[in-house]
Amino acid sequence: MSWGANVVEDDDDIYYSEDEGEDDILEPKLKDDSDPDIDADLTHAHGPSTSDEKRRAQNEIFRAFASKKAEDITEQDVKDAIQDADDELLSIRDILAKQKTSAQITNPRDYQTELFQRAKEENIIAVLDTGSGKTHIATLLLRHILDDELEQRAKGAPQKIAFFLVDSVNLVFQQANVLRCGLDHNVEGICGAMGAHLWVKQTWEKLFANNMVVVCTAEVLVQCMMHSFITVPRVNLLIFDEAHHAKNNHPYARLMKDYYLSEPDVAKRPRIFGMTASPVDANVDIKQAAQSLEALLHCKIATASDLALLANNISRPTEEVAKYTRLKCSFETSLHAELKSRYGDIAAFKKLFENSKIIGSELGRWPADMYWSFAFSEEEAKKIEMREERKFHKLKNEDSISKLDEEIARVREAAEFVRHHEFGKPSPTAQDLSPKVLLLYDWLNLYYSRTAEARCIVFVERRSTARLLNLIFSEIGGSNLHSDMLVGVNSTFGDLNISLRSQVMTVARFRRGDLNCLFSTSVAEEGLDIPQCNLIVRFDLYKTMIAYVQSRGRARHRNSKYLHMVEEGNSSHYSTVLQTRTAEKVMRDFCNGLPSDRCVNEINDEVEQFLASERSFRNYTVPESGARLTYRTSLSVLAHFVASLPAPNMEVCLQPTYIVERVGGKFICEVVLPEYSPIISARGIAYSKKAIAKCSAAFEMCLKLRGEALLDENLLPTYTKQLPAMRNALLAISSKKKDLYTMRVKPKFWGLEYGTVPKCLYLTVVDVSAGLDRPHQPLGLLTRDYFPQMPPFPLYLNDGRPTQVLSTPMVTAIPISMETIELLTKLTLQVFKDVFAKEFEKDITKMTYWVVPIRSEMTTSINCNSEKPRDLIDWDQIHEVVEEKEYRWTPEMPDEFLADKYIVDNWDGGRRFYTISVVPGVKPHDPVPNFSPRHKFMADILDYSVSLWTKSRVKCVWDESQPVMEVEKIPFRRNLLALVETDEDEVRLNLKAYVCPQPLRISALTTRFVAMCYAFPAIIHRFDDFLIAIDACHLLGLDIGPSLALEALTKDSENTDEHGEEKINFKSGMGPNYERLEFMGDCFLKMATSISTFVQQPDENEFEFHVRRMVMLCNKNLFKAAGKYKLYEYVRTMAFSRRLWYPEGLKLTKGKGAKKNGPRVIKHSLGDKSVADVCEAFIGAAFMEHNELGRFDPKNWDQAVKAVKVLVDSEDHLMEKYSDYYAAYEKPKYQLAEATASQMDLAKRIEEKHPYHFRYPRLLRSAFIHPSQAFMWENIPNYQRLEFLGDSLLDMVFIQYLFYRYTDKDPQWLTEHKMPMVSNKFLGALCVSLGFHTHIRQNNAVLTSQIRDYVTEVQEAEREAKGSLDYWTTVSEPPKCLADVVEAYVAAIYVDAEFDFTVVQQFFDMHIKRFFINMHLYDAFANSHPTTRLTKLLNTNFGCREWRIATRTCEATIPGARPTVIAMVQIHWKIVFDGSAVSGRYARIKASNAALEKLEGLPQYKFKKRYECDCEDEMMDESAEKVEERVKEEMGLVV
Repeated sequence: MSWGANVVEDDDDIYYSEDEGEDDILEPKLKDDSDPDIDADLTHAHGPSTSDEKRRAQNEIFRAFASKKAEDITEQDVKDAIQDADDELLSIRDILAKQKTSAQITNPRDYQTELFQRAKEENIIAVLDTGSGKTHIATLLLRHILDDELEQRAKGAPQKIAFFLVDSVNLVFQQANVLRCGLDHNVEGICGAMGAHLWVKQTWEKLFANNMVVVCTAEVLVQCMMHSFITVPRVNLLIFDEAHHAKNNHPYARLMKDYYLSEPDVAKRPRIFGMTASPVDANVDIKQAAQSLEALLHCKIATASDLALLANNISRPTEEVAKYTRLKCSFETSLHAELKSRYGDIAAFKKLFENSKIIGSELGRWPADMYWSFAFSEEEAKKIEMREERKFHKLKNEDSISKLDEEIARVREAAEFVRHHEFGKPSPTAQDLSPKVLLLYDWLNLYYSRTAEARCIVFVERRSTARLLNLIFSEIGGSNLHSDMLVGVNSTFGDLNISLRSQVMTVARFRRGDLNCLFSTSVAEEGLDIPQCNLIVRFDLYKTMIAYVQSRGRARHRNSKYLHMVEEGNSSHYSTVLQTRTAEKVMRDFCNGLPSDRCVNEINDEVEQFLASERSFRNYTVPESGARLTYRTSLSVLAHFVASLPAPNMEVCLQPTYIVERVGGKFICEVVLPEYSPIISARGIAYSKKAIAKCSAAFEMCLKLRGEALLDENLLPTYTKQLPAMRNALLAISSKKKDLYTMRVKPKFWGLEYGTVPKCLYLTVVDVSAGLDRPHQPLGLLTRDYFPQMPPFPLYLNDGRPTQVLSTPMVTAIPISMETIELLTKLTLQVFKDVFAKEFEKDITKMTYWVVPIRSEMTTSINCNSEKPRDLIDWDQIHEVVEEKEYRWTPEMPDEFLADKYIVDNWDGGRRFYTISVVPGVKPHDPVPNFSPRHKFMADILDYSVSLWTKSRVKCVWDESQPVMEVEKIPFRRNLLALVETDEDEVRLNLKAYVCPQPLRISALTTRFVAMCYAFPAIIHRFDDFLIAIDACHLLGLDIGPSLALEALTKDSENTDEHGEEKINFKSGMGPNYERLEFMGDCFLKMATSISTFVQQPDENEFEFHVRRMVMLCNKNLFKAAGKYKLYEYVRTMAFSRRLWYPEGLKLTKGKGAKKNGPRVIKHSLGDKSVADVCEAFIGAAFMEHNELGRFDPKNWDQAVKAVKVLVDSEDHLMEKYSDYYAAYEKPKYQLAEATASQMDLAKRIEEKHPYHFRYPRLLRSAFIHPSQAFMWENIPNYQRLEFLGDSLLDMVFIQYLFYRYTDKDPQWLTEHKMPMVSNKFLGALCVSLGFHTHIRQNNAVLTSQIRDYVTEVQEAEREAKGSLDYWTTVSEPPKCLADVVEAYVAAIYVDAEFDFTVVQQFFDMHIKRFFINMHLYDAFANSHPTTRLTKLLNTNFGCREWRIATRTCEATIPGARPTVIAMVQIHWKIVFDGSAVSGRYARIKASNAALEKLEGLPQYKFKKRYECDCEDEMMDESAEKVEERVKEEMGLVV
């Protein structure tokens, strides 16, 4: 039974969207790749006036700009494409030619994997250019050897160790650091400078016991073997870095000749792996030298052909010879001449004068003078003095000490003279600089005149040259050139001492981009990890061919240049260039001429012919189109598919990786696709030829892709079209779409036994904890059935104080006679009449409840188990009220009787008074006091007391002797659930008045009972809401208390789901809304569906996981489930209503609404998304009702799991209780298989970092296997499935922490402060902090370098932070795999612990919680998002309101290519900034960054002038508090 008043909301101006995806938490509200209404029709002949017209006009501008931009992009695409070419007919080389030449490879290169496979089988020397990934091959080989070593140790074999040998001390620490990032075993770097303790046997025994890899100079190992600290049989691998040094008496050669060959048992000799850019480093016979190197190292040279390098985008620079005019002969500058005239006779200065002349010739006048400042620095002057003293004492000169003192005094005088010399600043002219330096200046100016993006290394021969050039170009290089010098470790020049740390930090700054130009000696030629450069300049020419090859290898950037600087007419320079390049060609010819089994190539001609002629290989024809897939074409099809994958950014070029293994005399290949692919790997069948095995793997992968509809009927990629479609599953519900639904206003409880005369009633005592605005007595609610226990809730008194409503339902029923029920009914109806001016028809069968007064003296002893609840009722008052009903004044009535009475104005339902007392001396015709509340009749007090209209008033005759009473007018306020509202301001006024008693009715109800009755409408309204919420729980079969159940159903504004925005039509007094529970429910829903997907779909990959989970938790699915239960009827969208709180079913005979007949239906407008949000809120309520913070009990999560099952309503989540998850989990074979010694060792090492002992070590290994590692190597899947699960588990533990700790924060704040916790930035830093990064198994050279760079940066940041826990926020974004591994590890311990969430909580408590004790550290974390910063800048700093950012998708014209999204920033009708990317998310970031680059730092007046902004500054009249609040609201629009 219900009645109606249509409540319809206008949503024309409400714009908001659903969640774009699971990870896009920080994105602005407009998340679609195109604005929702950007294509709206626009036809107007006048300037836009309304907001709709303005928006359409803006959309037209966006559309026009995007169309023009799309034409430009499409034109570029077409230029880059291979016209009219069928991809099936293209080779891999041609397919890759479609990619932008600036792309870089991020997946492992085929030749690296193949050389590694070969190195496993025999000793080889890998001859590859600098930058081609030799160290990555060494890391893979080390990992393989160490795994085998662990197996041998497990079988009882003696321990062995691997040595990575380098040629210089500075490389010891660098390579050790590289290996620590790539291996999960202890690596120690050792050099001879470590002291005498190194040459003690116990030291080496300890080193061997604690490490499996030692990085050292070869001399250290030679000495170690000489002392017999270790023998050859105890070594399992020798890696020779820069192996070309192995000749003559070099330690590499001595090690091989004196010790390796001395071991007679070949089986006991270690595996050898050499690495070099050239097998020779001198001008000798290439072939003979290479054969000698092979013989000495007992290896075969193996290399990659030019074709293999080309296929893997390994490019070489363009080379150019730059000529400078002949230099002057050695000359003396004026400073030189002055110094020579004064101090030229001092022998100690002879070398300095020579150097100054040489520098003057090569570099110019200014550098020659500046050289003296280095030579006579304070430190250098002291050295000269000390040398003079040593020379004096050594010669035992008979000259007096005074002679020595005189010489030292002249040295000091010379130093002082130089220190006082004005050197000035250099200028790029022949007066200051040599032609050689000026030519360098011209070239650097070409690269740095406009931008700072280029990277350059200038190679010089001497340290002094590097230092002087750095000084010169720091003055003349311009604002875009940021230079430094890079010279050898522990070298000293003048007052400059170079340490290993300073060298490493210089390289790190160069890699980060803080520096973009290095002046370097040969130290940068080999070994040091230098990033790729655009320009390499040989300021001083190389001495050997290998120096040329290695320095050229630094120019690895696309379109890079290698510059040979030669002097005009200098035949020696020309000869050096010619001979070196000729020698390199001879070396290349030699390498390319190696037998085919030693040269990694693409498909060679023999196999090409074999494939072309062979008809027995499998093929596949697409029935719909006739497209034919063969072994040959599968390589091209697969390369095309991978190139079309949506990579993280548009600068990445992706390739499939082929990993070949020999099995039983044949080759088996596994193809591995990038981790962004929906399918990661496939294995082919065995063939006798390696290249055909590759084709087989590619063919199998293509069949898989076709089977998953990822290749269309023409064998072209469909993946880029499918992904947005899957994402749109989440967006299938429009945020604006609303509908009208019936809203329940009365619960089922009131219908129990309705229509009968009850035989017994149940009493619920209702009281308030802090009293009311005046004295009260408790109220009793009598119901036909036992009334549920209700949670306390606040009422707000007139002064704003809260008082809690406390209800105590009595378990024992009260037997009721007919006489008693009549009495109770009359009392209840009298309350409605006197207090609320409503008269109802008396019908006991239609009464749903009765109200009674409770004896105040009994409140202290009230107990729900009271055996005599009848005794609590104030029967005396009930009888008096029923019997008397009211009193009328008579002259005989004593004045004392009129005190503390409840007065009713019969003719004005809104006028009620509490009497205070009779006022002596005041007469009825006295004027109305000024303090009295206004009334329509104010002639005198008697006139004020009568509410009759004029015609009726003249008929009445009043006793003029009646007394005058002082009364308090009762304000017309019913919604005590909210603070005093604007239409209730009467309560704040003076309510005292004088009235006469005769025209008024004196109620028999006591004032204390009446005071509580006035609170009753708000109380019964809230009880109704609680009972409806309980009905909803029963409907869903959930055990949730009324408090959380009601919170989950409460929507108190039209945009409750838009966290952080100004509430539209906010309804006060509804209590907590659903937004916090929705936030928690969303998190639990994500975790629950992740677990169910993980356990029920063991064979699916991560991509399929995401799609399956998305379908379950998308708003469309939740809305559908809600519709099944009509859950929308239970949602509470209306605040307290004066019309709807009355009991249901009684006929109203007098009072407002009495003339309305028939059933009334209440409808409310709900957005589809709001209905879905309520589902999530119910899941959150089920979780919060039973969860115990700090203690995991699976039974406590049963109700939340059941809520997910009911509201997801999917075959993919059939679990009804938490234990069902593990029951459904079938352990995969890889998890149960016997663990290897290496996997056991990993478990042991990880347990040292986190005290959890794995029952299944292979499960742990899976958490550390990157997608780039082939499945066939360990038969263990990569971490992607575990990472999918771990992500949701960490989300759960993070949100629990925030939710319980910050109970007063809204989802906006919670989301912003969850961001740092779940960010890749934090998880990457945590991975390094735990040392997990060293255990990652991956086959990706670029990733290895990225990890190493990040580890160096984050560790340095932590060191400099000196204990500050937010150090990780200041570093670069980490490689994503670091965060993935943490998530995968958390999932691994969870699965291993049989789904016990306790292990996840323990991991959080031990390793994560400490970072987030002070959450204020991260208040600005979300605000660092570029779009957020731009919004704040424009809205707050500039006060501009006429701006928008929008996106538009431009489809690619090339089949299978990714579409481009253009983001545009429009300010006052002009597009001023834009950015393009593969998604709207990244396009907005680019556009925002472009805007920020131009706008940040701009004063407001310049902004307004430049962009013609005439927006009025709305902040002028605002208080500081209002400004702050408004800024927060605006920020909420984009966070």
